Amino acid sequence: MSAETPPAASNAAPGAGQRLDAAQLAEAFEMFARASEELSTAYNALQGQVAQLTERLAVLLGALPAGVVMLDRAGRVGQCNSAAESLLGGDLAGRPWDELAATLNATETPGEATVGADAGARRVSLSEAALESGEGRIILLHDVTDTHRMRLQAERNERLAAMGEMVAGLAHQLRTPLAAALLYTGNLKQPELAPADRARVADRAIERLRYLERLIRDMLLFARGDSLGRQRFGICELAGELVHTLEPLARARQVGFSSACDCGDATLLGDRKALGGAITNLLENAIQATEAGGAVDLSATREGDTVLFRIRDNGRGIEPAHQARLFDPFFTTRADGTGLGLAIARGVARAHGGDIAVESSPGKGALFILSLPLPCPDEGGAALAPKESA
Repeated sequence: MSAETPPAASNAAPGAGQRLDAAQLAEAFEMFARASEELSTAYNALQGQVAQLTERLAVLLGALPAGVVMLDRAGRVGQCNSAAESLLGGDLAGRPWDELAATLNATETPGEATVGADAGARRVSLSEAALESGEGRIILLHDVTDTHRMRLQAERNERLAAMGEMVAGLAHQLRTPLAAALLYTGNLKQPELAPADRARVADRAIERLRYLERLIRDMLLFARGDSLGRQRFGICELAGELVHTLEPLARARQVGFSSACDCGDATLLGDRKALGGAITNLLENAIQATEAGGAVDLSATREGDTVLFRIRDNGRGIEPAHQARLFDPFFTTRADGTGLGLAIARGVARAHGGDIAVESSPGKGALFILSLPLPCPDEGGAALAPKESA
């Protein structure tokens, strides 16, 4: 029996598979080297772009007139520009924002604060935004000192212009009561006047002189509409005081008077006396416009970041033609009115960042709404500090 023939595969040259594997390995290494070189080139190019962007960012931050403060997760200053250092003073890097915010004093305008000593104090507008990464926040500080000063000057100029237009009307306003007072005081010289008549004439003369005094006082208040103080006080506390002040007047005119306040412990920041006077004026007008048996209602409600004082009556209402002129200085439908009460009230509201609106129809009463922005929760600049990231 013949021997079996070995398989053809056993005749393959030794090392052929190893040479193939080595060639593939060498080609793979060569490809890896090329890829590594390309990645290295791309990385170097990216580093160059990052350096350019960093340089441009530094130039941009330096050129920005607004202060920029970048906070880390812990609420400390990581980076800022020269404008921020100029406003907040000194080297800010690494300092906690709470410490810096304590140097800011809140103003009557939400989102604005003053920084620095009284003589060189600057007024800044603050805004903040969280980084998309969640690793910190950016605080922007805009110096609005000049803008605020120009706004106050513009408001004052508007008031002065309005007073200039009122000169003719003012002459009439002063002449009529002055002539009456002169007439009454002239009658006092008559020796035949009985004591009772003399006393009555004297009372009428004093009444006209007091009217002149009130008119001049209101004119000065209108001209100095920007001279407001600043203090924090409770909204419901103010509403309660107004109720005690106006209830006797309403009772004397046989007008029902009710009030409600659902603002809780919320507070306002501003001139308490001026705001109280503005609301008192609205309430007095409502009571004067309401017949005996009618009703006047005062309510204070909070809607978001705004508090609304609503003064509603069911009196005779206001003609549409009169509504357009209600807040014009010296416009009045009352014989004993100076015509400055509503103009002053609106000036006070606007000086506090708010306004007054009116809704009325003849025979259906009137609704006056005095709106005011609520201040930051805490007194001073600390209230402007951003929340730290979790």
